[in-house]
Parts: sequence; C-alpha cells; structure tokens
Amino acid sequence: MKLSILMPVYNEEATLEEITRRVMALPIEKELILVDDCSTDRTREILKQYEGRPEMKVVYLEKNHGKGHAVRTALDHATGEVVVVQDADLEYNPAELVPLLAPIERGEVDVVFGSRRLKKDNPRSLLTFFIGGMTLNWITCRMYRIQITDCATCYKMMKTDLMRSLSLRCERFEFCPEVIAKLAKRKVPIVELPISYAPRTIEEGKKIRWRDGVEALWTLLKFRLSD
Repeated sequence: MKLSILMPVYNEEATLEEITRRVMALPIEKELILVDDCSTDRTREILKQYEGRPEMKVVYLEKNHGKGHAVRTALDHATGEVVVVQDADLEYNPAELVPLLAPIERGEVDVVFGSRRLKKDNPRSLLTFFIGGMTLNWITCRMYRIQITDCATCYKMMKTDLMRSLSLRCERFEFCPEVIAKLAKRKVPIVELPISYAPRTIEEGKKIRWRDGVEALWTLLKFRLSD
C-alpha cells in the first residue's frame, strides 16, 4: 500500500532537512506532503528545494492556522491508501512507520497508533507534559469507554478513506482528541504498537502549551455530547 505522510511544518528550520531525509529513506511506497503553516524562519527557504521532487508535495499557507488545519490541508492532497501524520521535529523516528503499516497491509485492521507508553525505556518529557498527557489519556478512555495508552501520539495511522470520512474540523492541537472521539463513537478498533520517543524542550521548539490541554478536554466533551 502507498503511504501518504502528512507533515505540518511551522518554524522547523533546525530539523526539517534531517526529518525529511529520514522519511524519504523509508523502503516503502510513499509520498511526503509538507504543509508550511506560514513559517517566519528559514523553513520556506528549505522547502523550496523540495518543489517538484518525486514523491514529494509542498504546500504553502499564507496565514498561520495551526497543526490541525495543516493536517487537513495535507489530507486533501493525499493519494495513498493509508495516511499518517509526521511531525517535522525529531521526536518521532520515521523508520517505525514501516512496522505500523504492516497490520494494515495484511488487512487485519484499519487503524494503528504508535504508543510511546508501550516502550518502557523511552525518556519522559517534562513533568507537566507527562502528567497532563497521562491525565488526558485517562479521561479519554473513560469518557469514550476505550482502552488505549497514548491518545496524544503523533503516529495515528489509518486508511485514507476512513480519515476523510471523519470530516475533521480541527485547527490546532485538537486534531488528536477529535480523531479519537470520532473513531470511538463509530467503535472502530484501534491497535497500538510500541514506538520510541525523543522529547524536546520548549527551548528546542516544542509548541504545545497548557491551554492546548484545556482545548483537548473541551473537544472530547463536545463530541461526546454531540449526535
């Protein structure tokens, strides 16, 4: 199956070339769709060199919207049977997309999440991020009566038609809770596989903040109460 890798990019000049190199080295049929969310550093200058390359598409947004909007934009350009989001930093290892894809290729499942919690030797992010993530995961599982270990993982892989059918409305980091809420309400099974994780600090460019956790909780509640 062809994998469409959706990469939202915002001010990632320090990591963009390396993460792109790693993605393009994957030994699978793939396409990389990079969506620049109106970066203000050298990101766009770097992206220019990828224009017109095989297996790559570059899209520029003229206004900063947020990760969710960039993901939805990338999804509009996807031509693969399977999609996954890849952050433009180096927290996640693209090589692990290959084993995540395998169960979908075998026809066993439609959705696979890469779980950072299932790999016990992963370093923890900052304590506030770790506690917030664990709390959000606990609430998600109880609110939607599901069993997953890492609701905030970037690696949410699924059939492209399925993701499009979710009719996502996210603009920022509420992408994750919206996807999970809509999958759970449809009772779509989610399989988790362990992945490695190399968390970065705010000083290194981590963008999520406490208010994004509040927005995630509101998103979970909103879709739980909707028809």
